[in-house]
Amino acid sequence: MNTNFKKLSFDELCEKLCEEKRTLIVFHARPDADAVGSAFALRALLWQMNIPAICACTDEIPERLSFLTEEAQGSVLLDDTLLLGHERVISVDAASPSQLGSLFDRLHKDIDIMIDHHSEGKVYADNYVRPEAAATGEIILDIAKYLLDKGRIGYISEEIYCCIYAAISSDTGCFRYSNVTPNTHACGAELVASGIDTAQINHRLFECKSLKQIKAEGEAARRLETFSGGRVASVKFPYSAKFSMSLLDEHLETVIDVPRSIIGVEVAVAVKQLEDKGVFRVSMRSNSDFDVSAVCACFGGGGHKKAAGCTVEARTIDDAEKMILGEVFKRLQ
Repeated sequence: MNTNFKKLSFDELCEKLCEEKRTLIVFHARPDADAVGSAFALRALLWQMNIPAICACTDEIPERLSFLTEEAQGSVLLDDTLLLGHERVISVDAASPSQLGSLFDRLHKDIDIMIDHHSEGKVYADNYVRPEAAATGEIILDIAKYLLDKGRIGYISEEIYCCIYAAISSDTGCFRYSNVTPNTHACGAELVASGIDTAQINHRLFECKSLKQIKAEGEAARRLETFSGGRVASVKFPYSAKFSMSLLDEHLETVIDVPRSIIGVEVAVAVKQLEDKGVFRVSMRSNSDFDVSAVCACFGGGGHKKAAGCTVEARTIDDAEKMILGEVFKRLQ
């Protein structure tokens, strides 16, 4: 695996994207709307330049995000024939190899271009990383405008605008989080001005939950524990609970919102056992200046100062939680 990766300028990135190569676009496991929206917006941009492109992920797109992809592509769970039948691979919104899951090894660790906005992670390809961007979607919007200005595309389609808006709105909590910058609002204004139905997109992103997702949040509330005088809150969601409630991985996506929403909580943790083995998915959120990405980086994960994730191996879910909280307590002032 090559380790001499080049940091690309924005113009270099855009010119590379214009190369006529069959393209595979990959994004992180357990995909959110920034990953899905950015990947499918980029897919559409490439197709507008008559460059064949297909998206792939180690996990299927959650049902709640299918409205972004259903007109473009079916499953993103591709067999090796499709995975390896391309001339280049581009990753979006994946800060480290571990976030790509099994795809990274299936692709022989051969990623050509990495496009991301996370401040913590591990570079694994020639890259364009913009940490000041609130979402990878901001970068994709700039790419779309560059291609339009250079005459590489004739217009920016409604599909692209919708995917980019969903990406940015999702990663900013509908423009509520502290990662929002003046440029983020400027991007939002451009997208609203395009005429897309932003109200409906936000409704789909934030106000539509399945009954099982609601039940998962209720179970998370029942399992909630607090530490350090209420400054830290944690939820452990073992596989036994997931199995007994017939839940899918996607039903556990908002479990982290339960500890995060409690008054006085500065650091929220959710430890989820998605399979019946000693591997645990950790989600972390910060409501203060505490840097959760620094904690996740200790375990090979990444993300932002106020939202990050990682995967840990441990004998039990209690041990996994102790590993994470141990790092939290070291850093809690």
